[in-house]
Parts: sequence; C-alpha cells; structure tokens
Amino acid sequence: MLDKTAPSTLQLDDQAVTLDAEYFEYTSSANPIGAKLISRVPYRTFPASLYDSGPTRMVPLDLSAELGCDYPATGPGLMANFLRIVAGESLTVHPKATSQVFYVLDGSGSVTQKDTAFRFAQGDFFSLPGGAQALLAADSTARLYYVNDAPLLAYLGVDVSRARFQPTLYPAARARAELEKVARAPGAAQRNRVSVLLGNRLFPQTRTVTHSMWAMFGVVTPNSMQKPHRHQSIALDFIPDCKPGVYTLVGTEVDVQGNIVDPVRVDWTPGMAFVTPPGYWHAHFNESDDFAYVIPLQDAGLQTYLRSLDIRFAS
Repeated sequence: MLDKTAPSTLQLDDQAVTLDAEYFEYTSSANPIGAKLISRVPYRTFPASLYDSGPTRMVPLDLSAELGCDYPATGPGLMANFLRIVAGESLTVHPKATSQVFYVLDGSGSVTQKDTAFRFAQGDFFSLPGGAQALLAADSTARLYYVNDAPLLAYLGVDVSRARFQPTLYPAARARAELEKVARAPGAAQRNRVSVLLGNRLFPQTRTVTHSMWAMFGVVTPNSMQKPHRHQSIALDFIPDCKPGVYTLVGTEVDVQGNIVDPVRVDWTPGMAFVTPPGYWHAHFNESDDFAYVIPLQDAGLQTYLRSLDIRFAS
C-alpha cells in the first residue's frame, strides 16, 4: 500500500547497499571446511588440574582462536567452563545464553536465580535459563562442569528475549538410579551405549535437557567397549569418575570391520573434559575392572529440532 506521507526527498544510494555483496562459484564454495575457508572443530583435552586447587574462579575452556571467532567458545555453539567455588564463597554467572547446564563433581551449596533457589550436592545436574544472573554459593568447596550456548547467540547477533524453561534440578540419587535401571535391563550389554538422557517436559519432541542442549549420563562397564558412532552435534565430554585404562578413540573414518582408521586416543582421568568434533567417529574402551562414567554435553537439542543430528553406528 502506498504511503502518501513518506518523504519525497529520499536519497537512493545503490552503491552503498551493494558494497558487501559477493558471488562465488558453487563447487569451490559449497564445502567451506574442505576448501579451508572455515576451520574444523579441534581435538582438545582439558585436565582437572585447571581447577583442582586455588581460589574461587571460572576457568573458560576457550578455543575461539582455533575456531576463528571473536568471542569465547569451546565449539561453534557452546562454551564450556570449569568452576571452582571455595567453601563460604560464591560465584555469579550471567552469560548471554538461553541454556546453561551444570554438573557437580564435588562439594555442595546453593543456587539462586531471580525468585528460584535450591541446593546442590555432589553428582547433581541442574539447568538454568539465560536472561538473569545466577549466584552459586558453596558450603563446602565445590567443583562444577558448566556449559552454555552463548556462542550460538553471539554468532546469530541476538540476545535473550525470554526464558524457555524454569531452573531444573536432577538430583544425583535419581540420575544414578535411572542409569542403573538402564544398565540392568535385558540386552543392555548389547547396546551401543548404556546411558540416560536428561529431559525436560517442555521439550517433548527432542527429549533434551533444554531446547538447544543435550545432556547424557553414561557408563562404560568394566572390560568392555562401546562401538564407534558419530553425530553432527559437537560433544563436550566430561569424565566424573574412572580408573586407569579407560580411553576414547576418535577419527574421521571407519574401515569395513567398523574400526576407526588412524584414531586419536584420549585417555580418561577423573574431572577432565575433552572435545569430540561433530561428524567424527568415536568409541569408548574400559580396560579396567571398575565402572567408568561419561557426561557428554552437546548442542544436540538444536540439531535434533533441525532434523540434522544424523546419529550413525558402525556395523
């Protein structure tokens, strides 16, 4: 509809609005990783020594230089951190993020965000929405693994407009009981993964911990292996507990027997984190006589909703 009140003195500037326009031949540009226009997500491990001792602090697991972005990021859409909170002290988190997921490696304390407050203890998981600061206070010295989706919002150039979910606690006893139930179920030994996914009733389509993130709590039983699989979400793997002799093999290809070709080996130690790049085959091995636990935090909530997760298992 013609707006008769519009100014008649509008100056057209065709040259200015075409300055940023570019054109590329398809075959040389459709795969920017193959053309080395964008970097692959790098392998990286982060030892527990980064937050085993010292003052209250957040330790960002920042790979922004490798990823070629000008904001902190561990993966294209996720930022992982170690938190250490000394007994009697507190730490505030307030990222520009829609989703925050925490795992309590040890210690105890409380969380306060707006009108919600609850206690946390060793082995608990909890999720917080973005848009409001949260205060984490420790009764006994606490170490936590903490991942949010701030890099995704930074890339999109957006801010948090509303909370998509409420703060949610997954108590350690219930999470462990659900995992043990899965491990005892008939046929568990033949499954590729023995694990549970943490869900939220607000996201029934994706069955994920938030709308953008996926949290898994898994176990690798003694003297066993979990066969290779891959997915298009990045996995920021955290190891809460294991004995020596547990490791992951990661690589880009599998052979006809389903074994990973020329893999990178990541040896597990308690309290560590490591990056499994999207699309890479990975398999977990436990050559010890005790149970080993793994917690992958991924952007699979978003990938599942986009119908692009594409989980595949080696034959």
